[in-house]
Amino acid sequence: MADPSQQNILIIGGGIGGLTLALALHARGIKCSIFEAASKFEPLGVGINMLPHAIKVLSKLNLETELYRYGVEAQEFAYFNRHGQVIITEPCGKFAGYDYPHFSIHRGDLHKVLYDAVIDRMGPNSIYFNHSCSGFTQNDRTVKALFENTESHTGSVVIAADGFHSNIRKSLYPHESEPHYGGINMWRGVTIQKPFLTGASVTRIGTVDAGKMTIYPIRNFADGTQMINWVTEQPRSDFKKNDWATVGHIEDFIGPFKKWNFDWLDIPDLIDNAEFILEYPMLDRDPIDKWTFGRVTLMGDAAHPMYPRGGNGGAQAILDADSLANNFEKYKSQVRAINTYENERRTIANKIVLTNRQQPPDYIIEKVETLTNGLPFDKIEDVINREELLAITERYKNIAQYSIEKVSN
Repeated sequence: MADPSQQNILIIGGGIGGLTLALALHARGIKCSIFEAASKFEPLGVGINMLPHAIKVLSKLNLETELYRYGVEAQEFAYFNRHGQVIITEPCGKFAGYDYPHFSIHRGDLHKVLYDAVIDRMGPNSIYFNHSCSGFTQNDRTVKALFENTESHTGSVVIAADGFHSNIRKSLYPHESEPHYGGINMWRGVTIQKPFLTGASVTRIGTVDAGKMTIYPIRNFADGTQMINWVTEQPRSDFKKNDWATVGHIEDFIGPFKKWNFDWLDIPDLIDNAEFILEYPMLDRDPIDKWTFGRVTLMGDAAHPMYPRGGNGGAQAILDADSLANNFEKYKSQVRAINTYENERRTIANKIVLTNRQQPPDYIIEKVETLTNGLPFDKIEDVINREELLAITERYKNIAQYSIEKVSN
């Protein structure tokens, strides 16, 4: 059998997962090409949290310096009730004893760091733009990726990193049901303002039913201000396609937050001064029990699209990339490599999909809301002890594979 380094792996999709995979394969001397549907590189989106398990992978790819340049190294997770009372804070990243930091960063900046590294290390010809994959054909030796309005490309395996609306997943699951909509809509925005709390706090406030926000800084500016990313989730009965470009309107979601002027942050002012606001529904897909079909496998949002909670959408794509690259290096048979990757990752990722629906990290706040009937408390210790609260966060860390013990392995 041919040396895997002489075979060409076709990566469909130039997002976070696809670019990380390309860099990881290149670092191991394994040939690959990236095919991106967009006509050019465009950094999109808003904030994203990169926890130590993902940063461990990116650090091994020598990207940590660039992440420090663009992002904010988070110091703590901070949980508040809807009255602005602190429930618990706990350190994160290196401040919690991890070997790797936690970065809060603009998704576009993270994408740019990855893209620039690919161009620098692999050259501009490693990425084919205007290549929207419509499907594939395969035999026992090769696989051919088919593209709309352009030539096909043949390789040894195809890795579908083509996102939530993956055409390859549609080819593999033509009768799959529509995305799962849990009845929650999201509004996201960014606001330039002075820092709040530590200036590096990943902050969660309130609950979905009574008003919920997640707020954290994603850029530092020379004048001492920051770009603050914020997102609210609210129950809604309407359903719209998952489109990052839908313009949001303050009057559609401001209701629960009109009086959220806390001594540590003025939420109405934060929202009112937003640079832009986007609206879209919180969608995922039901887990599937098979990712790999012959010489084709799924990764990232194509494999396990999940609610954007707990900093695990992009992170799990990065962990997929690491597993794939390790197995391509380990096995001569690339088919064996992608099957081993699926065996390593599918059960873990599918469990996170379901956990993000039911008990994400901010379940802490829901627990306190129930115990207090939504009323203010005098002392949180009278409601629930710190050990019980930390047990909730530790449970999520273990499920999502970013406990200190797991990351240190």
